Amino acid sequence: MGKTLFDKVWDAHVVDTIENGPDVLYIDKHLIHEVTSPQAFNELKERGIPIARPDKIVATADHNTPTVNQHLPVKDELSRNQLKQLERNCKENNITLYGLGHKYNGIVHVMAPELGITQPGMTMVCGDSHTSTHGAFGAIAFGIGTSQVAQVFASQCLLMQKPKSLRVNVNGKLKKGVLPKDVILYIISKLGTNSGTGYFCEYAGNVFEEMSMEGRMTVCNMSIEMGARGGMIAPDQTTFEYVKGRKFSPTGEKLQEKIAYWKTLATDEDAVFDQEYSFDAEDIEPMVTYGTNPGMGIKITEKIPESNDKSFEKSLAYMNFSKGESLIGKPINYVFIGSCTNSRIEDFKVAANFVKGKQKASNVNAWLVPGSQQVAKQIKEEGLQEIFESAGFELRQPGCSACLAMNDDKIPEGEYCVSTSNRNFEGRQGQGARTILASPLVAAATAIEGQIIDVTKYVS
Repeated sequence: MGKTLFDKVWDAHVVDTIENGPDVLYIDKHLIHEVTSPQAFNELKERGIPIARPDKIVATADHNTPTVNQHLPVKDELSRNQLKQLERNCKENNITLYGLGHKYNGIVHVMAPELGITQPGMTMVCGDSHTSTHGAFGAIAFGIGTSQVAQVFASQCLLMQKPKSLRVNVNGKLKKGVLPKDVILYIISKLGTNSGTGYFCEYAGNVFEEMSMEGRMTVCNMSIEMGARGGMIAPDQTTFEYVKGRKFSPTGEKLQEKIAYWKTLATDEDAVFDQEYSFDAEDIEPMVTYGTNPGMGIKITEKIPESNDKSFEKSLAYMNFSKGESLIGKPINYVFIGSCTNSRIEDFKVAANFVKGKQKASNVNAWLVPGSQQVAKQIKEEGLQEIFESAGFELRQPGCSACLAMNDDKIPEGEYCVSTSNRNFEGRQGQGARTILASPLVAAATAIEGQIIDVTKYVS
């Protein structure tokens, strides 16, 4: 029987297998940030254990970073302390840190791929659930808890039971205005938020093959939202072209050797998955969520479904929506384009393309938060900043920002925010805030109109 992409990468990293227990999995890259690493550093310090491979760890500041006046001292005491602690820990342990203000600083799942740190065939972990983003390169990448962060610090390995395999196929031609964010929101709306539990998911079919790397990262980023441990897409020419020429990417003969190996990673034709689903691209339309988990999504032209489930009714009550209601025409006062899901240059190009020559609705606060300093630089260099500022949008500095309200970028209680982030849980963007997940195109259109519109009528 043939092997899946996941099998090939996993099996190449198994150091040992404990009888009737987990595998000892070698980790190629360990990404850390200021929120989930301090406790792990302390644990090792208390036990007198050194960091096994500091050269395999890369740190960045992202969760608690302010997105205005980053040159000034951080006002929030907790954030300030966490950022200082990360700096101290990295210095003491000889770990590369791209801290606040560094030209390579940014959201961990944005800056690692753009620097060529993320490469096909790797195993990658981070104390952050959206580490699945890096699976877009054909890497096994997943989030870990603080105790596991300590485990990797101490051994560069992880004890882990091998997950089952799942494949989601999407074939056909996407309609105009349908972005990768819509594809993954559609999949989760059909399969549910627990469909991937216990599985590692591979995305296959021409729709994913035709996506840019930015689009693939958006899809893999949200694998965790359907309960999967992670998501993967087989590396191909698009992947190789993206990796080529980046700061930490291999070059010359070494690169050619790597590419030859990466080409062998694709799932074998006779490989069998534990679970498999297939969808037609033509069925997908621009999506919005109406509830308090990412599976509660509908096509923008659809109405909220009927259900007497208690948790469903609780969600609608929180969102102040009704069964059978259409979201088209719903007034919106906040729009957020950012997060590790949609804060890459391609996302801002999509938004700028729609916004150009238009003016933001007076009732809307529109926040644009690039995923890294490099994205911020591109926005400026490519003339997008001028487009956004002329239209009345507020361009902020890089960071996780309003995705998780760990800083000043909070949505006020009771207000709706059309957001390009990945989670619409209660209070995710601020206490009592109501989040509607959508693509950068839908978010940009909402900011211009001041309400949710059927964006398909505006794209040619």
